[in-house]
Amino acid sequence: MANLDQITESVLTQIDGGGFRQEGAYNLRYNGYSLCHGNTEHITIKRKEDREGIDVYISGQTKGEQVHIPVVVSASGITDEVYNDFYIEDGAQVTIVAGCGIHNSGCNDSRHDGIHSFHVGKDANVRYEEKHYGEGEGTGARILNPVTRIYMDERSVFTLDTVQIRGVDSTRRKTEVVMEGDSRLYVMEKLMTHDSQSAVSDMDICLNGPGSSARIISRSVARDNSHQVFHPKAIGNALCHAHIQCDSIIMDHARVCSIPEIDARHVDAAIIHEAAIGRINSEQLIKLNTFGLSEEAAEAIIIENFLN
Repeated sequence: MANLDQITESVLTQIDGGGFRQEGAYNLRYNGYSLCHGNTEHITIKRKEDREGIDVYISGQTKGEQVHIPVVVSASGITDEVYNDFYIEDGAQVTIVAGCGIHNSGCNDSRHDGIHSFHVGKDANVRYEEKHYGEGEGTGARILNPVTRIYMDERSVFTLDTVQIRGVDSTRRKTEVVMEGDSRLYVMEKLMTHDSQSAVSDMDICLNGPGSSARIISRSVARDNSHQVFHPKAIGNALCHAHIQCDSIIMDHARVCSIPEIDARHVDAAIIHEAAIGRINSEQLIKLNTFGLSEEAAEAIIIENFLN
C-alpha cells in the first residue's frame, strides 16, 4: 500500500467524490507512472507493455462493483500521456470513477492527456464518472486534454458524467461514440471556466443500430474573460432517437460558442437539438437579494443549482 502525501490526498478528495481508497479494483497514476493498483475477483487491471497506460478487464459476472482510476499531477513542467482500455463483457454492471487533478506550484505548464477506450459488450451497463480539477499558486498552466472513445454493442447502456470543477486553464475534450442496435447513451457534461481559461468540447455520436438512442446534456458557466466552444454532433444511420441540449450562462466579458449539429442519414432517424446562452436571470437575483443574500452569494447559489 502506497503512502500518499498531503497534496495527493487533497487532490483525490476533489476528483473522487466517493473517496479514493486502496482497496477493491483501483489504479492511481501519479506524475506519469502507476503508483499502486489492485484487482478483484471479477475485475483485473494490467499495465500495458507497449506504451503508458492500463488494460481493465471487467467480467460479465461483475454486478454493482466500482473501479477507481484517478490521476494526480503535482510536478510542474510534466506532460503525461496515457492510454487506458476497458473491456466490459456481456451483461456486466459496473461504475468507473476516473478524473485528473493537477497541482502546479511552478512556472512551467503541467499537462495530462488521457485517451480512454471502452469496449462495451451486449446488455452491459456502464457508468463512467470523470472529474477534472486544477489548483496551485504557480504561474504554469494546468492543461487537460481527454479523449473518450466508446464502442457500444447491442442493448448496452453507457452513462457518461463529466465535470470540470475549476482551476483548469485549458482543456480540449474529444468524445467519440459508436452505437449498435437498441443501445442507449446518456451524457451529462458540466463545466465552469473563469479568468482567461479556455475549454473546447467536440462530440461525435454515431447511432448505427436500429433502436439506438442518445441524450446529451451540456451545462456550462463562463466568467471573466474565459472562452468556451461546444460542438456536439449526432449522426443517425438507422432508426434511432437523439436529443442534444446545450445550456450556458455567460458572465462578465466571457465568450461562449455552441454549435450543436444533427445529421440524419436514415429516413427513420429522429434527432433534435437545442441551444441556449444567456445571463443570470435578474428576477432570480432580486428574489434572493430580498432574503438578505449579497449579489455575489446569490450568483453562487444560482450557478450551483444550474450546474447540478
